[in-house]
Amino acid sequence: MPSPTLFHVDVFATGPLTGNGLTVFLNTERWPASVMQRLTQETKQFESIFLSSISAMGAKARIFTVEEELPFAGHPVLGAAAVLHRTQAPVKKFCSWVISVPHGELAVTTTKVGTHYVCEMNQGKPVVGTLISSRALAPILSRLGLDERDLASGLDAQVISTGLPYLIVPLSPAALGRAKIRGTDFESQLETLGAKFPLVLAVDGREMRTWDNLGLVEDVATGSAAGPAAAYLLARGLAEAGVPIEIAQGRFAGRPSKLTVVQDGDGNLLVRGEVWPVSHGTLDVDPLVIGNDA
Repeated sequence: MPSPTLFHVDVFATGPLTGNGLTVFLNTERWPASVMQRLTQETKQFESIFLSSISAMGAKARIFTVEEELPFAGHPVLGAAAVLHRTQAPVKKFCSWVISVPHGELAVTTTKVGTHYVCEMNQGKPVVGTLISSRALAPILSRLGLDERDLASGLDAQVISTGLPYLIVPLSPAALGRAKIRGTDFESQLETLGAKFPLVLAVDGREMRTWDNLGLVEDVATGSAAGPAAAYLLARGLAEAGVPIEIAQGRFAGRPSKLTVVQDGDGNLLVRGEVWPVSHGTLDVDPLVIGNDA
């Protein structure tokens, strides 16, 4: 059998078949973007990542959802780093990588623990936007099936980014389970506030939820949202620098996941999670041929 060209892993997991599933494709030089998009749609996972220029130091990467290419996403980067460790340095316990995505270069460390990996990425310093007024937030709350009474007492919404800008909406724990995107054109509403995706956060209990902007798929573990969520808690004195911040996600999608964030002494956000292997194999189709037929 030829060498594997794709790996299925679970990220921010506590064991196989938990956390956020991901397909990692290797050696994707010259693959058309249209084929990467179609393969992601074929796997029907929240995101897929495509690696090229693979070396002992890292790789270039492109990340796709079923709808679009993203400049950055968290769980694909961690999952890709675990696959690099497995394929490029299988006998090593600890490795460091640089994964280059359109947003920039990301430093990732991987540690092999038995049959799985503990991976940590440096998301850098967060970009913190202004607070969102209650008047500007009201249409967003309505689209989520919520109102001002569902907000956590004394806290305002805010846009924060470590590569993707999230509108963080602080909720009471009781309201978290009722949140759901309704209607269309939600993304255009978010753009007026400088955000790409919504992130509803129960600050008591440290649990979050995110979706695609059509509200069709709930993400079960969002690495790109974990950094902004932690930055929000840190800015309000609800968490401490240097102390691990554990954030829960995925409960409402039936895939409970755990994301851990630590702010280092320089203000960088380090996002950590476990990556568990599920399967690997080869493509039976030629991406270049598919691309020519598209």
